[in-house]
Amino acid sequence: MVLLTHLFVTKQTAAQEKTDTSITYVVTKNDGTVFVGKILSKDAREYLMDTKSVGQVSVPKHDVRTIRQAYKWEIDAKGDYHPGDMFATRYFITTNGLSIEKGESYVIWGLLGPDFQFGVADNFTIGLMTTWYAVPIIGTAKYSFDLGENTHLGVGTLLGTGSWAIPQFGLALPFASFTYGDRRYNATVSAGYGAAWANGWSGGRFMYSVAGMAKVSKKLSLVFDSFILPQMPGNDFGISFIVPSLRIETRPNAAFQFGFAGISVNGEFAPVSIPFVQWFRKL
Repeated sequence: MVLLTHLFVTKQTAAQEKTDTSITYVVTKNDGTVFVGKILSKDAREYLMDTKSVGQVSVPKHDVRTIRQAYKWEIDAKGDYHPGDMFATRYFITTNGLSIEKGESYVIWGLLGPDFQFGVADNFTIGLMTTWYAVPIIGTAKYSFDLGENTHLGVGTLLGTGSWAIPQFGLALPFASFTYGDRRYNATVSAGYGAAWANGWSGGRFMYSVAGMAKVSKKLSLVFDSFILPQMPGNDFGISFIVPSLRIETRPNAAFQFGFAGISVNGEFAPVSIPFVQWFRKL
């Protein structure tokens, strides 16, 4: 009897597979319930998880719809889970010092055209934006550095062409973005030098941006963006373009954003009557 008991206990212990408890997982059940935490062990029937919200919980395998490792940007410094915050790398026009994860990608559908972004390596993102007429076509690249827990730096460039309609036209915009904050609350100052050329002509201007976002509820964020060409010696005009907007997360991997812009030319301000609308979707 003692031998049989020993064999039974040994078998059960061997069946319980230990896991790496340094990894945070997102487990979604068939009924839509989501558990986020460490998987302490698993066997042929269930996962034993240690979650921050409800403590230890057993999740039967036949009830699991999906299971994956949590992305770095989904877990804040306090260990809380924030799905959908992949889109926090963008405002309305500009980007910031934050980065999406390797293997992640998303698209922004706008009234003028699409904008695709791909995480091709750790902290390195490439993208492609254009209009519905494919004029111009602009490629983007950005590398992000975490300078501290709440300070981030992104450096990158935009390179564009007039494509089929204006093949002789080109543009380039190297830039740097300094961001203070996290994926829920942040502010960014960006600066760059935009250059353009066509048919033997070329020119360039310094430009900068001030932007930020605040997630005021689980699904709603306030977003502010700007694009500024300052009036400087040798330039006869200056332009400031601002876009305050609201971002609504319709699903964990989708969001809708709209706002009304204003434009200032040499100090003369006027509102833009057409609303600016964007749809964010994870690819």
